[in-house]
Amino acid sequence: MDAPLDKVETTVVGAGVVGLAIARALALTGREVLVLERGSGIGQETSSRNSEVIHAGLYYPSGSLRAKFCVEGRRALYRYCEERGVPHSRCGKLVVAANDEEVPALGALHQRALANGVEAVELIDRSRLEELEPALAGTRALHSGSTGIVDGHALMLAYQGDAENAGALVQCAAPVLGGSLVGGSLEGGATRLSIGGDDPTEIETRLVINAAGLSAWELSRNLTGLDPSTIPPRYLAKGCYFTLTGRAPFRHLIYPVPPEGGLGTHLTFDLGGQVRFGPDVEWVEDVDYRVDPSRGAAFYGAIRRYWPGLPDGSLEPDYAGIRPRTYGPGEPAADFVIQGPRETGHRGYVALYGIDSPGLTSSLAIGDHVARLASGR
Repeated sequence: MDAPLDKVETTVVGAGVVGLAIARALALTGREVLVLERGSGIGQETSSRNSEVIHAGLYYPSGSLRAKFCVEGRRALYRYCEERGVPHSRCGKLVVAANDEEVPALGALHQRALANGVEAVELIDRSRLEELEPALAGTRALHSGSTGIVDGHALMLAYQGDAENAGALVQCAAPVLGGSLVGGSLEGGATRLSIGGDDPTEIETRLVINAAGLSAWELSRNLTGLDPSTIPPRYLAKGCYFTLTGRAPFRHLIYPVPPEGGLGTHLTFDLGGQVRFGPDVEWVEDVDYRVDPSRGAAFYGAIRRYWPGLPDGSLEPDYAGIRPRTYGPGEPAADFVIQGPRETGHRGYVALYGIDSPGLTSSLAIGDHVARLASGR
């Protein structure tokens, strides 16, 4: 006779910044929560391979989940960082029009930001731009005073601590190999999950939250009983970063007017002042974090459109990230996909796809949203 399965009320798959925020939100409501992460530690993929920017909410279509969660999440994130002592800086950023032809796009971005409820955002002219950042070239700029940076790993550790203090268990090196949506309907039924790693096992859980990031599609495909038509397409956008040798003469984050497919080759820095540029956009088929040094040649031209003084030979390959997306090259940017039980067709299954930027900024808002979905609201 088979031994009875271990039973868990709620299982979150993925211990990136969004998965941990969801686990935190669920645990704080009193739920029993198990977090399963395939990596050897938390946040080793998308969550640790980005710009660590706290976005204001400038770019996203009004009414979209990206806009809503970015603005709500950013406000909540600043409060959280201050309360919990998570290192961060509200340094502000400038989106720079390199020439007069880009000024209309800058104005449209300003109107979108206002429609999204973004605070402390204004168009500035050339003279004001020179006052703020004398080394910048450009005709006009959009100043965003609520943009900032955060120590992403410290933030994830804080989320993990909150979740564990509320009774959650975070288990790393525990890949979910597949499962079965037993009973699989809106009327109920538990889900069985097969877990690999050094101590393979199976569990039975009432609710599964798929926050597996790059692996979210694979997990859904490996769940029997799930209608495959609920799974959106997956595309991978690789972004490489290059670091600056030496210092840059800037106090703000610097972004160009956004091109198609991304936010452009922008200048950010970490809390220690180390400057980096990126990401670029390369559509790829597989996850590969190697940085091709030859890609740096294109960075010089992109950066010198707003910083003509970038020295020759000053860029070095740094790191790369892979952004999971539900839209491909040449297609309009799609919204976050967060499927509750009605969309997945299963009372016990919630799935998140395409949570790239501004996922980190939105994490607390996404966590609260998923907690409401889990409670049937």
